[in-house]
Amino acid sequence: MFEKYPDVVSVPELCNMLGGISRKLAYRLLADGHIYSVKVGRSYKIPKISVIAYLTGKPLSDQNKSA
Repeated sequence: MFEKYPDVVSVPELCNMLGGISRKLAYRLLADGHIYSVKVGRSYKIPKISVIAYLTGKPLSDQNKSA
């Protein structure tokens, strides 16, 4: 899933991964903790596995155990 994306994505890439959602919705998902991210300076870095965990509805810890 998402082979063409790097292991760590940016907000614009997140929007594309989630079917073209708005930047506002993407930032809301990050701020509410639905998708794990790390803020580096003024930008967010989102692990691809956290996007997959969000889409599958599985907690991130379950994703790490199966890897």
